[in-house]
Amino acid sequence: TLFRSIRTRNFLTNRLLNRKQMVVEVLHPGQGSISKVDVREKLSKMYKTTPDLVFCFGFKTKFGGGKTSGFALVYDTMDYAKKFEPKYRLVRHKLLEVKKVARKQRKERKNRMKKARGTDKATR
Repeated sequence: TLFRSIRTRNFLTNRLLNRKQMVVEVLHPGQGSISKVDVREKLSKMYKTTPDLVFCFGFKTKFGGGKTSGFALVYDTMDYAKKFEPKYRLVRHKLLEVKKVARKQRKERKNRMKKARGTDKATR
């Protein structure tokens, strides 16, 4: 951990989504931008959980550096995280494998769909 301090504000316990959500402010004078992995580690210690249940995103470093703010979600269990987190964030955490479809196949499928009409599209 290279940063001096980490602060959370606008803390909210979201019982519907079984998570804690907060705005995270990191003070790191003299350093460049910070690693989200380091922030996850630090937050997991603060909230007594494991780093894989902490999802950090939307970090912006203030002009001139020294201060970065972003958003963090701390889920109660991995099942809730997998249920409520968007797929792209699960891919970032290596919890989901995205299967790449070739560009040509995608285009061919799109053009086939253009020819189909009505409810026929749902079956293709």
